[in-house]
Amino acid sequence: MLAAALADESAQRTCTFEIFARRLPNGRRYGVVAGTERFVEAVSRFRFGESELAVVGKFLDDRTVEWLRNYRFSGDVDGYPEGELYFPNSPILSVRGTFAECVLLETLALSIFNHDSAIASAAARMVSAAAGRVLIDMGSRRTHEIAAPASSRAAYLAGFTSTSNLEAVRRFGIPGTGTSAHAFVLLHSATDGYHEATAFRSQVAAQGVGTTLLVDTFDIAQGVKTAIEVAGPELGGVRIDSGDLGVLTRQTRDQLDALGATKTKIVLSGDLDEYAIASLRADPVDVYGVGTRLVTGSGAPTAGMVYKLVEVDGIPVSKRSSHKGSRGGAKRAVRLARSTGTIVEEIIFPANAAVPESDEFTVSELAIPLIRSGDPVDSLPTLQDGRQRVAAGLLSLPWEGLKLSEGEPAIPTTFAE
Repeated sequence: MLAAALADESAQRTCTFEIFARRLPNGRRYGVVAGTERFVEAVSRFRFGESELAVVGKFLDDRTVEWLRNYRFSGDVDGYPEGELYFPNSPILSVRGTFAECVLLETLALSIFNHDSAIASAAARMVSAAAGRVLIDMGSRRTHEIAAPASSRAAYLAGFTSTSNLEAVRRFGIPGTGTSAHAFVLLHSATDGYHEATAFRSQVAAQGVGTTLLVDTFDIAQGVKTAIEVAGPELGGVRIDSGDLGVLTRQTRDQLDALGATKTKIVLSGDLDEYAIASLRADPVDVYGVGTRLVTGSGAPTAGMVYKLVEVDGIPVSKRSSHKGSRGGAKRAVRLARSTGTIVEEIIFPANAAVPESDEFTVSELAIPLIRSGDPVDSLPTLQDGRQRVAAGLLSLPWEGLKLSEGEPAIPTTFAE
């Protein structure tokens, strides 16, 4: 496309591309925007060095290769701030510039937003289901090594408390948390028989009594008894990773209390998702460790977002393919809310039109400037800002919008001409 556009001189035409999702994944009532900060940072360093040019040079003419050698995005980008909720057709990102410089960003933008928003959207559902209890991201072993830190960041954005991924701790400043694995118990059982005492003594000696001991390698009741014998009633926590978690949690809480370990926390892990977490709401769980279902979007590994050309030289353009149509023209959006803060509708309107008004509802415009003339704007929202925005967004949803059952999006999105 780039080579052809440079050849016919259409490459410099002024264009607007938008990112949106035509629909939410099945069963979802809302989505959470994530990846904005990563995208802005990625655009600022999106360059073609000699090794990249050597590859594209196998497919493209010298003129195009030379153009790529000097590539710098010089356009403007607006978008929903990270942590904002989105719904079908929400104009999540608007990219403006020449066709050539904007079209190159499609895969970069979609790979970041589709991945991070899928993880954040699943994580937000888990946060709601956990009802204030601690959630730890333990998913690094269940995803690509490059995707793992980004998954941790998206989960933290959505309200997870911490991560076991130390690269995410280093790169994004996320709190780090971890527990030991069955391998550590089995290491010591090779000489100690089917018993955890030696492993537990070693872990407590190294980490202190505030550590969390894994008690389900052999027999949970015996593991809990041994853990308290070794660490005393001030033990920080015990982790259960298998079995009927509801029954085992209640039994373990009763056993810990009977042993005087009333403050010892119970950590659950083992293929948890938002549905399993919700089913355990009445049980005495303190911490959930979530892995596979988190980093795979809990059944929706992509947000299904698309990057579409919507305007050329100020003229709206649109795709009319069956089930894959788009609405032409650059757009903005506002959200209407009751005086209580509950949102009721999202209105999408032409970018050059006046902001819709309402006598009945509070009107809030959604997109903010992200990039101007190729440079990130000053004082972009931080990861902590995004966490607060997600929490506020979940509180703003109508009560039915938080249901885990099938249903329509929590609020309608409508187009104003």
